Amino acid sequence: HVQLVESGGGAVQVGGSLTLTCVVSGYNSCTYHLSWFRQVPGKEREFVSGIEDDGTTAFADSVKGRFTFSQDNAKNTVYLQMNNLKPEDTAKYYCKRTDAGYCYGRKNYVYWGLGTQVTVS
Repeated sequence: HVQLVESGGGAVQVGGSLTLTCVVSGYNSCTYHLSWFRQVPGKEREFVSGIEDDGTTAFADSVKGRFTFSQDNAKNTVYLQMNNLKPEDTAKYYCKRTDAGYCYGRKNYVYWGLGTQVTVS
């Protein structure tokens, strides 16, 4: 079983910073990609940041220049450093694993963490 556990959320004032952590367990031999999404009630879950398969880092336009994405493969962990936070960054943040192609008979399978709440005010 693959599990993703997010942490680091909380309340922060406008202009402050937070770093979110996602720990992934249950690794297998499959290739996969990790990314961060966020969601507020009544809206669709939206992409925030992640490392593309070509090695580049992608960011949503709304967070470019403020957020950074990093990973520590030895610890099976990825991070989202959020700086200069704005009220519109308030959301529940989720870590996502997307398998690349087939993995144990399942193609492009997606796993989600349960999320961590970030409130900026």
